[in-house]
Amino acid sequence: MTAAASLAAASLQQRLAAAESASGTRGRIRHSVCKWCYPKVSVEELAIAGKAMGLKSIELLGPGDWEMVRKHGLTCAITSNPVKEGLGGITKAFNRLEHHDTLVSAYEEWIPLAAKAGLKNVICFSGNRAGMDDATGLRNCAVGLKRLMGVCEKNRVTLVMELLNSRVDHADYMCDKSAWGVALCKEVGSESFKLLYDIYHMQIMEGDVIATIRKNHQYFAHYHTGGVPGRHEIDESQELNYPAILRAIAETGYKGFVAQEFIPARPDALGSLRQAIRLCDV
Repeated sequence: MTAAASLAAASLQQRLAAAESASGTRGRIRHSVCKWCYPKVSVEELAIAGKAMGLKSIELLGPGDWEMVRKHGLTCAITSNPVKEGLGGITKAFNRLEHHDTLVSAYEEWIPLAAKAGLKNVICFSGNRAGMDDATGLRNCAVGLKRLMGVCEKNRVTLVMELLNSRVDHADYMCDKSAWGVALCKEVGSESFKLLYDIYHMQIMEGDVIATIRKNHQYFAHYHTGGVPGRHEIDESQELNYPAILRAIAETGYKGFVAQEFIPARPDALGSLRQAIRLCDV
């Protein structure tokens, strides 16, 4: 390790140590976590432990778990997606016209359920290219999403499409660049449709994270974290400066949630989560 790298690592360790000793959170960032990253921890166990760390939400949950997090004084910042007849997941979704009737039916049932539970964001996906060009996929997505804007607006729920990388984790996924996602938001033309800006995924696809957030934050309803490379802890083992990124998010006036979505590599998975919350509590 070079002298500069050693100093950077030492500085991060000092920040982490200071964060670990702090009690509570500052309130500029509303902290959430994605349940799927903790398969050995139940929703209730994560709710109890997470609330003590400063979490306000456990997310990407379906209706069967919404009451459990509410019971512990938390919310589900963004729900999982409905799947009907094999459609609605990452690979097969809104970029094909022939999927729309099934997807619209599924989301027309799901969105009012979320609203009734007091939830504000529901996730969706573009689907894979499978030979389709991006311009056609964008037009097709807009056609289907526009059909849902009425039910979203009526229920005060935002439909949120996630930006994912197609280089490492989700080969051939269409909504893999922020510019494409922003163009789709403009085409849909409703405040009830926005993007989930996943910092991990977009660092892999395009970098320039802080500048992108500053330029396009009005189209971002939600944020996810993750260490690059590897999608593990957001510590000195990876290349992103998360405190700087979180400060940039806060400076845009963002009032939503930022969710930890890294896969813990250490034995103490909840310890890694606690450390990440403190690191992001700017």
